[in-house]
Amino acid sequence: MDELNALIDAVRDVCRRGGGPAAVRTAITAQGRYDAELWETLATQIGVAALAVPERYDGADATVRESAAVLTVLGETLSPVPMFSSAVLATGALLISGDEDASARLLPGLAAGERTAALCWAGPAGWDTPGVHAEAGLLTGTAEYVIDGETADTFLVLAGPDTVTLHEVAASAPGVTVTPLPVLDPTRPLARVSFDQTPSQMVPAPEDFVDSLRTLAWALLSAEQVGGAARALELTVEHTTSRKQFGRELAGFQALKHAMADMYMLVETMRSMSAAAVDAVASGAENAAELAAAAHVYCSEGYVAVTGEAIQLHGGIGITAEHDIGLFFKRAQADAQFFGAPHRAAGLITL
Repeated sequence: MDELNALIDAVRDVCRRGGGPAAVRTAITAQGRYDAELWETLATQIGVAALAVPERYDGADATVRESAAVLTVLGETLSPVPMFSSAVLATGALLISGDEDASARLLPGLAAGERTAALCWAGPAGWDTPGVHAEAGLLTGTAEYVIDGETADTFLVLAGPDTVTLHEVAASAPGVTVTPLPVLDPTRPLARVSFDQTPSQMVPAPEDFVDSLRTLAWALLSAEQVGGAARALELTVEHTTSRKQFGRELAGFQALKHAMADMYMLVETMRSMSAAAVDAVASGAENAAELAAAAHVYCSEGYVAVTGEAIQLHGGIGITAEHDIGLFFKRAQADAQFFGAPHRAAGLITL
């Protein structure tokens, strides 16, 4: 636990020294819509990209618990870096595949932060059906909502049409077209990646690959949602204790106290739900898929509720583009739709 807390403190300190909210707003308007300098520091000095990578591939041989801790901090700061896309989703996809050749070829570079990878999953119809088809090693079709697709060096592509298979494609490969997408959440760049008879290298994967990947994605996303919700609450407390009305601090009014107490309880139950899901994934528990789905439902709805209440308690300033609370509200709305909306995930829960 001491080591985990030290990791959290180190990541939080790097993000703060990297410029905080001002740096986030600068990065999301830069080329690629991400903070390249911050990512280099996190990957090389803290080693966040190597956390989930086994030692035999030059990684830190940690568990997803450490990755979740980092994501919680990044959820607090909304730092636009490819931790979730490359160090969690893409790295996780390779590890779940169990393919030694692909892992040996790609993971050392990802662990060192020298390269990043993005996962191409959703099709035009959503996350259940890939938009890319594979035939004789050639990929054709379009992947939607590719996180950090603009800056990735490698794409790991889920392709159909019948059995879902995993493929490795260099971003510079012929037939690859990357189109930046307009986004609700400006701190999370998304892209549309199209393939036109693009040669690929198939990565063998088990039959339950997609289910295992979704479980990992929902569990780790919930950790980030917890961090965002906690920071939204913190901003609300800071605002209501610094502003006065009728000669009293806003936080002194009973109705606002009750609202913030409810927000606090929601954040803490989100934290417990997320921790249970992450721990289940880390330990390979039989109910990991159900706990991850439960975390996705509860943390998505909780994050939306907390940030919505935060907007209300900030008053008029809360709906301005200049105030950070609006960024958390947008992140909450967008996060809830990743890898399947909460109402779809609820059908997987039988706990």
